[in-house]
Amino acid sequence: MEILTWSTLSTAEQKTALKRSPLIGDSGLEQSVRAILDAVATRGDAAIQEFNQKFDGFNSAKIGELRMGEAEIAAASARVSPELKAAISKAMANIDVFHSAQQFRPIDMETEAGVRCELRSEPIEKVGLYIPGGSAPLISTVMMLALPAKIAGCEQRVLVSPPPINDAIIYAANACGITEIYQVGGAQAIAALAFGTETIPAVDKIFGPGNRYVTEAKRLVSHDGRCTVCIDMPAGPSEVLVIADSDANCEFIAADLLSQAEHGPDSQVILVTDSQAIADGVNDALTRQLAVLPRCDIAATALLSSRTFVVDDMLQAAQVSNQYGPEHLIIQTRFPREVLKNIRAAGSVFLGAYTPESVGDYASGTNHVLPTYGYSRAVSSLSLADFSRRFTVQELSAKGLIGLGQAVMTLASNELLDAHKNAVAVRLASLEK
Repeated sequence: MEILTWSTLSTAEQKTALKRSPLIGDSGLEQSVRAILDAVATRGDAAIQEFNQKFDGFNSAKIGELRMGEAEIAAASARVSPELKAAISKAMANIDVFHSAQQFRPIDMETEAGVRCELRSEPIEKVGLYIPGGSAPLISTVMMLALPAKIAGCEQRVLVSPPPINDAIIYAANACGITEIYQVGGAQAIAALAFGTETIPAVDKIFGPGNRYVTEAKRLVSHDGRCTVCIDMPAGPSEVLVIADSDANCEFIAADLLSQAEHGPDSQVILVTDSQAIADGVNDALTRQLAVLPRCDIAATALLSSRTFVVDDMLQAAQVSNQYGPEHLIIQTRFPREVLKNIRAAGSVFLGAYTPESVGDYASGTNHVLPTYGYSRAVSSLSLADFSRRFTVQELSAKGLIGLGQAVMTLASNELLDAHKNAVAVRLASLEK
């Protein structure tokens, strides 16, 4: 990776050096995705079938084959090895424990005498879960989405994934209580979840990471007047930033960088270190490890848009990381929790030499659906709360309205909203009588 000394760069040069992969900013992306959305919104299942054939080489003989039947699910599950089933079970247990601990606790209190305020939560009724497939079928994403949706109590949980769907994805979905599995991926799957088709139901909220086409489709449908659908977050091509000091292990760092670079050519990895020796050593380790990776071509392309920054100290390292706002942040230093104190923006943080990003991707219990593109400065990692909607309740007694009424009328009057004032005034007048 290119090595840059942070303090020698101008502010403009620093900003340029922190830019994401140029593949993400493809100028024709929106136009291409919009055409897919329009086709699905207009022609439904017929458009889905055409796109399945065009993009995935999947030719279903009948429209009904978009949805997997019970027999197909059972057959696919039977083909999954006992070893993989055991690994899925272990990961599910940790994810279940961590997300169950996030259960909402309602608030019910009096803010003053006679004024009762509540905060309540209800599960989102219909959710769509997008599971990336293709060259890297993300079995783990099934658990990251399906388990929280189940724990939250979402009534309808619809899963979509590019065809042909990997057997382990089907098994994990079934193990997590998913009964609706549809064979469709890419932007067309997002369109189907947003608009609905003859076969695939429209949902209230769409979850799940994906490539830049999926991410763009989620962005567009969330602002499309033809549907009312929300999305979880901007979760696109994967990225990791590693903060390392002179005590760090170059082989560990290189392995972590490559674990994200292999996701796709538009992924990006960043190393921030106060040691030139570490910067050079990691580049040597990258060369060795890359040579034996099955997905070396993909990772090598991602590394072209990745770089190393040599900084003055760990405080500056944290500042660089905060400016970038990584999806994943690994802190491999002698005292990682000291560095953590200065971290303000990251989707998920991994501390110490023995906490590779891979554990969070699969089985530690945290969620791996995280904001990318620097959105971690304002957007949180996925949690149980995302599968519910919170709302407030207020109830005033006559005494409560008498005590609060004058303040409300004064504020309404000063905002020149006389009807607001009158809604209180008529009630106070009736109480006086």
